Amino acid sequence: MPEQLPVACSLSAPELPERLAQMAELGRDALLGARNDGTHARLRFAAGAGIRARVDAIVSAESHCCAFLTMHVSEGPDTVVLTVEAPEGAEVVLAELVDAFAAA
Repeated sequence: MPEQLPVACSLSAPELPERLAQMAELGRDALLGARNDGTHARLRFAAGAGIRARVDAIVSAESHCCAFLTMHVSEGPDTVVLTVEAPEGAEVVLAELVDAFAAA
């Protein structure tokens, strides 16, 4: 049986605001919509110059500090889609992640 990773973020206090700002900026620039069903979230971004690279960069960074989340990026004709799966008990963390992209 695989070992379950702890629900914990390893970002330092100075790193967290910077990461949240990156997510909010990407959200302002391209977020079309987000759906969060508790342990599964789907965020849709308008495809455009550099959007996929920005989503990929955030996914890469988040996969290091929040290894308990499973993230996948895909593309449609006009969208970049980020899906995120969280284990039971991490629903609040997933909601905060989705909210970070929707921050005004």
